[in-house]
Amino acid sequence: MELTRLIVKGGVISPGELKEVVNIALEEGLDSISFGSRQDIIFPKGFKSLDKTTLGKHHFVYPDQKSGNNIVSSYVSTDIFRNTNWLTGNRFLYILEEFKEQPKLKVNITDPKQQLVPLFTGHLNFIASDNEDYWYLYIRLPKWEKMEIYPVLLYTWDLAKIYYEIEKISEEESVDIEILFSLLSEALDTNNRTIDKPLNVPFYPFPYYEGMNRMGIDQYWLGLYWRNNLYDLDFLKEMCDLCFECKIGKISITPWKSFIIKGIPKDRKLEWEKFLGKRGINVRHSLLELNWHLPVAMEWALNLKTFLVRTLDQFDISTYGLNFGISEYNRNGHYFTSIVIEKNELPTALESIKIRDTFNVLFAKNFDPNTREYIVHSQDIDKLELPTILIELSRKYFEELGNNTTETIENLQKKEKAPQEIYQCEECLTLYNSEYGDERQGIPKGILFTDLGDDYCCSLCEAPKSNFRILETVEH
Repeated sequence: MELTRLIVKGGVISPGELKEVVNIALEEGLDSISFGSRQDIIFPKGFKSLDKTTLGKHHFVYPDQKSGNNIVSSYVSTDIFRNTNWLTGNRFLYILEEFKEQPKLKVNITDPKQQLVPLFTGHLNFIASDNEDYWYLYIRLPKWEKMEIYPVLLYTWDLAKIYYEIEKISEEESVDIEILFSLLSEALDTNNRTIDKPLNVPFYPFPYYEGMNRMGIDQYWLGLYWRNNLYDLDFLKEMCDLCFECKIGKISITPWKSFIIKGIPKDRKLEWEKFLGKRGINVRHSLLELNWHLPVAMEWALNLKTFLVRTLDQFDISTYGLNFGISEYNRNGHYFTSIVIEKNELPTALESIKIRDTFNVLFAKNFDPNTREYIVHSQDIDKLELPTILIELSRKYFEELGNNTTETIENLQKKEKAPQEIYQCEECLTLYNSEYGDERQGIPKGILFTDLGDDYCCSLCEAPKSNFRILETVEH
């Protein structure tokens, strides 16, 4: 799918900038725009004919380009959801302003006490600590197999220059976390601080982010979500004018294909409600509708979500606190929702035959996506079986809710280094579980996967040992 993206740094855009973008889209003959999972703006039909010299400061990335990644930030959550005390919206804006050049790597700048914006989906993930103006940094460069923590806390006003130095270093081969730390220490004079305690990411239920909600004593915030992620340009243009009248300076894009307007004056609330009502805008979708992450412009994913939401709604099932993702099969398994529905790849030999799609269902450990540890629940499932499985998992979530102690990220990393117990073949999805061994190949119970010879292959499809991925780890 060829899409043109507009980079919106940190997901923060002024009404004036958005109105300019809307006018550009209208001139191109579009009637709507969409929002992406990295808080950017997406144009379904692209901008093939646009004169790039007229774009001014707007940073468009065309289908044939790889010119930059967006910075994701949790600025959108400040003042409306729980947050780290010292981390204000203004601090986010100051930090974002320091990033003068468009990053080549994915950068996340987030508050760990909010649940709306994912923490670990970037190559570099700056996460606020309890120490004022100091940040953890979790790094997973494109060629790295796992995420590593930078060994010191970083000062707010050093984040941008540290990023740009890492961007340069990352182009070199064979850079690990120790080399990276050494090179940065030599190249930069930074105000670091010792890590006095591991990052603790508390689990909170996924928040309801739509509708008109109170913000402080005399203001409101408004969350807007459209089911098809096609936001009408005429509506957006009129909305920007209303923002001007109310002296609202920023509009925030969420990673959930929606946006939030903060700071609506109390005496203008009725005016906004009339504006939405005249336009027929629904601002009270159920959480079951709001808590899905879908790939942009993938009609099959939107159709599947619609089917699942309608079916689950008939059963009157609560999914409060959970969020769901739909994706094509992801070999790397990098997700950020509680429950994931993977659409399996169709084998090349069967592409000419019309067969029904099958799906895998995974869930995050403790249903907390910040653990980055996913467990396979079901494999090769037909679409009609999915609602029953999601109901089963939602019940499991509520049964376990409150029973799990919060784990630090460092403890989770230690578990990643513990002996692996369950591996899965990426070709045919066959499991190797050390508890059972591999009877077909004469491997007894208790033999760890890491202790198998390099000549071990899958019992079903004969894929080599290197084609297996870790599914679950257990400490001994």
